[in-house]
Amino acid sequence: MSDYRIKLLLVEDHHITRTGLRLALEQEDCFDILGEAADGSTAVRLALELKPDVILMDIGLPGGMNGIEAASTVKSKLPGCRIIMVTSHDMQEDVIAALAANCDGYCLKDIDGAQLSRAIFSVYNGAIWLDPSIAKKLIKVYVGQPPAKVGGGTSGSPASSTGTASGSTATVLSERELEVLSFVVDGLTNQEIAAKLTVSPETVKTHMRHIMEKLSVSDRTQAAVRALRDGLI
Repeated sequence: MSDYRIKLLLVEDHHITRTGLRLALEQEDCFDILGEAADGSTAVRLALELKPDVILMDIGLPGGMNGIEAASTVKSKLPGCRIIMVTSHDMQEDVIAALAANCDGYCLKDIDGAQLSRAIFSVYNGAIWLDPSIAKKLIKVYVGQPPAKVGGGTSGSPASSTGTASGSTATVLSERELEVLSFVVDGLTNQEIAAKLTVSPETVKTHMRHIMEKLSVSDRTQAAVRALRDGLI
């Protein structure tokens, strides 16, 4: 339904930051904030009680359970719940740990309200969201440098299926599949990708199914991480 309001849970230990986040989100007419938590164990308890659509989770939480551990616990019990890390932590190991815990997005706290809303809508609709600076860090971790493009392509364009930094993996994907995968990493939903490519959402779903089969992954997040790891885009 078009008038459905996305149910949110806010997890942040700093009261002022949490209040600012709530006030910013309450200005939108599409979100319902079900509750707030200041530590990991409370976050897990409220998630199980309230069953939010999306959790905005900080990493550095007190009480013996950090945000990544809380996210992993929630995901094991509520796999349909979407989780976005909203944090000042930009260390590579934190990002990788969050993705390994099946988080659906990773934003830095300097994100503006419009971008945060877009991130929430993206993960709610099944996409992933990575802060652009975070995506660059992951590429540096796994590839060492941005992958080379054939034909003079720019860093923002899809990689050719025959000339990336990891050609053996890239060659299993068609040029269109690589293009779809690049949009997935950018955080676009199937509907948004379809609009970009002027195709139907069902066509995008078919491409995604083929991508996941070829990369031997089970969801969009794993496909995006594999793309960044192998320098496919």
